[in-house]
Amino acid sequence: MSERGRDDDGRDWCDDGDQLEVVRRAERATRFGWAAITGVAGLLGCALIAVPVVLLGAVVACAYVVMAAQHP
Repeated sequence: MSERGRDDDGRDWCDDGDQLEVVRRAERATRFGWAAITGVAGLLGCALIAVPVVLLGAVVACAYVVMAAQHP
């Protein structure tokens, strides 16, 4: 301690600047994490809707082919 209440780099001993920066970075990382989770959940939701629609389309197409083959 060079001066009373100050560190060697001249900051006050009760300076919370570094801690506040760490908290800001953690909040930013948390927001990014939740955005990634939301994006993945949305993509999975779209896939859960798309797969049955494609399968239903395949069933309808197969039924059309079978019906067309039976009635020339």
